[in-house]
Amino acid sequence: MNDKNISKKIIYWYDNNRRFLPWRKKVSKKQKEYFTLVSEFMLQQTQVKTVIPYFINFIKTIPNLKTLSRVKNETLMRSWEGLGYYSRAKNLKKTAIKIIKDHNGRLPKSIDELKNLPGIGDYTSKAIMAIAFNKKIIPLDGNVERILKRVFYLRKEDEISKEYLNSKIHFFGSSSRASDYAQAIMEIGALVCKPNNPLCIKCPISFNCISFKKNDFTIKTKIKFNKTKYFEAQIYQDNDKYLLIRNNKFNFLKNMPIFPMNEVEKKKYKYSNNKKINIKLSNMDMKIILNKVYKLPNIKNKILLNRTQTKSIILPSFTKKIFSSISKI
Repeated sequence: MNDKNISKKIIYWYDNNRRFLPWRKKVSKKQKEYFTLVSEFMLQQTQVKTVIPYFINFIKTIPNLKTLSRVKNETLMRSWEGLGYYSRAKNLKKTAIKIIKDHNGRLPKSIDELKNLPGIGDYTSKAIMAIAFNKKIIPLDGNVERILKRVFYLRKEDEISKEYLNSKIHFFGSSSRASDYAQAIMEIGALVCKPNNPLCIKCPISFNCISFKKNDFTIKTKIKFNKTKYFEAQIYQDNDKYLLIRNNKFNFLKNMPIFPMNEVEKKKYKYSNNKKINIKLSNMDMKIILNKVYKLPNIKNKILLNRTQTKSIILPSFTKKIFSSISKI
C-alpha cells in the first residue's frame, strides 16, 4: 500500500472516530492559534481527559491572547490550580506577552521562532505548526511513537531512539489536511493502538503493521527511573493556624506555598518515629517525615491559614496532600 492510500485511510478513520475535544471547535484562525497554544501547553505531561475541564474553564476566564498577556498572576494560577507543573502557566503568560510585543499578536509561523518562545520546545513547536497552521509535519508524541514501534516491529535499543523514530515518520506520508492528519495519527495511538490490548480490528493501518502480523504487541521502552529523595516537613501549628512559605528553595513548585521543608539523609528518614508520607512529584518519589511543632518561628513572608482557608488560596496538590495527612499526626 502506498503512502497516499495510507493517508486516505487515516483521514477516513479520523472523520468517523475523532473525539470532540474543546480545542477542536470550529473558530476563527486567530482563535484556533490561541486554542492550540493553550491546549498544547496543558497537554505537556498531562493526559487529555485531565486537561479537558481545565481547558474549558481557562478559556472562559482567559478567552484570548490579549487577555492572557494582561491577566493577573493570581487569576492565572487560579485557572491552572490542580493541573500541576505550574511553570507551564507562567511560561504561557510570558509567551503571550512576547507574541503581543514581538509578533503583532499572532503566533509566529516557523519552528525556530516558536522555539524562541518561553515553554515551547521541539515537540510543541511542531504540534503548533501542524495543528494551527496546517503544515505537513507529524509531531512525535508518545502515541505516534507507539504506532511506529508496532508498525515496524522495533525491538532494539537503537531502534526506539527519538532520532530513529523520526526517520520512520515518512511511513505515514502526507495529506492536504495536515492539521487533521497529525491529530488523526495521535488519535489512533490514543484510542486504538493502546499500550495494552490494542484494538487492531478498528485500526485503519493494521494490515501494514508487522506487530499485527506477528500477533506480538509488546512495546519496548527506555526504562525511566524515578529518583527517591527524603525530606522532613515542619508542620508549624498555632491553635488552628498552619504556617506555609513561598518556595524559593527547591526546583519543584517554585514560588508556590509549601510547608517548610529540608532534604534529609535516608538514614534520618528510616529511623524517624514521626508520621511519614509518600508523594510522587514529576519523576521524583518523595518520602517525607511530618514533624509537628506547636511554636511558630519568626519567618519573613510566612503564610498563616486554617483548613477552611485552603479553598481561598491557591495551593498545589502537593501541599493539599500534606494538609490532608496532618490531622492524623
